[in-house]
Amino acid sequence: MSRDLEAELEAILRRSPPLMQVLATLQRLDLPDGLVFSGAVYQRVLNHLGGRPLDYGIKDYDVGYFDAADISYEAEDMVIRRVAAAFEPPLREMVEVRNQARVHVWFEGKFGEPYAPLGSSAEALGRFVSPMFAVGVRADAAGRLAIVAPFGLEDLFARRLRPNPHRRSPNFEAIAASAKARWPEIEVIG
Repeated sequence: MSRDLEAELEAILRRSPPLMQVLATLQRLDLPDGLVFSGAVYQRVLNHLGGRPLDYGIKDYDVGYFDAADISYEAEDMVIRRVAAAFEPPLREMVEVRNQARVHVWFEGKFGEPYAPLGSSAEALGRFVSPMFAVGVRADAAGRLAIVAPFGLEDLFARRLRPNPHRRSPNFEAIAASAKARWPEIEVIG
């Protein structure tokens, strides 16, 4: 019998009141193609599997949305402010919002590698440093969670950190070392 990893992931995520509050608030704000991803999702699984509190090491909630109609910084900043106003501290300071339609504008300058324009928030996950990190979630009005994981969930639940097979980041080793320091039980495949 195979494991239903999506159901396991959903059960883990639902046990985090702060994450569920973020998801519910974002659903009410109705950001176009809104998605919570990165550490807000994968770290909770690693914490659960390692017997740590679910919110251990959670520093922020990365939120992507996709609005190609206006990729200016000013338009993104208006969304950032709108989202921040919907939260009380400490979540207000922890929710980090970015328009995935404009990542290509600043990515190379910040990370030193080219980044072609995206077509959706979910498409961003396919470019993450590792399949283990490439997991996102959104909630609908009925509270149902939709999981987005272009590489599947096997690496995450196996605690296997390997490079993205489609994009080798020059920062992989440093990112892997940081993750290994927080979760010594993960397996890094370089």
